[in-house]
Amino acid sequence: MKQASIDKAADILWRKRLAQARLSALPAECKPATLDEGYAVQAAMVGLAGQAMFGWKIAATSAAGQKHIGVTEPLAGRLFKDFVLPDGASLPAAPLQMLVVEAEFAFRMRDDLPQRAATYDVDEVRAAVADLYLAIEIPDARFEPFDTIGPAQIAADDAFAAWFVLGPKVTDWATRDLPSQPVRVFKNGVVAAEGTGANALGDPSVALTWLANERAKRGPALKAGDVITTGTCITPLTIAAGDAIVAEFPGLGRVSVNLT
Repeated sequence: MKQASIDKAADILWRKRLAQARLSALPAECKPATLDEGYAVQAAMVGLAGQAMFGWKIAATSAAGQKHIGVTEPLAGRLFKDFVLPDGASLPAAPLQMLVVEAEFAFRMRDDLPQRAATYDVDEVRAAVADLYLAIEIPDARFEPFDTIGPAQIAADDAFAAWFVLGPKVTDWATRDLPSQPVRVFKNGVVAAEGTGANALGDPSVALTWLANERAKRGPALKAGDVITTGTCITPLTIAAGDAIVAEFPGLGRVSVNLT
């Protein structure tokens, strides 16, 4: 793709995101055909956003999630500052298309993990982490339908990034068994979904390492201060206006969001 086509696709998708509107497909002249082209469109949004990047998300970290959207590997997306919500925030449900929530672990980096030829290993990546947080992601798509558009357009659509709720910090996170950590999500006071940390590529630390190596290969690399949410620990839970959502990580804490 020529840069003009990349910029045009990014402009269309960013405007749809701000308007919380949909399109069926990008115009042929600016439709990405490869994953590299899709990520180039996503990167071009940074200059359009007029806001700081907060960090990164990882989509499709389970086999079921990959099958649902027709991909064979995880996909990276950018989190933008104005789409980050505080714990307990309220969010209108009506503009959302996907209408799901996901309970996730999110890491904040202490150190840069610069681009390099050698692969980062899990221990090296964990050593570069400052903190671990509990989080809720409310993904959304600018395409309708969104589950048949293929990986290139999903990457262009910021891997379905939308809203992100940053919850409490986890103390002594490095000693925790994150793959075995139970996670349950309450909807209106009733348990509606359950899972474990292993749903995120087998281990949230492994998911973080995947992203570190993906960014080291493609650029830009992970930087100190980036917050990375590592994929859902539950099967995405359907939501509607009026729902009160609480994601509980027993022994670690809770994070919540309310749909209006």
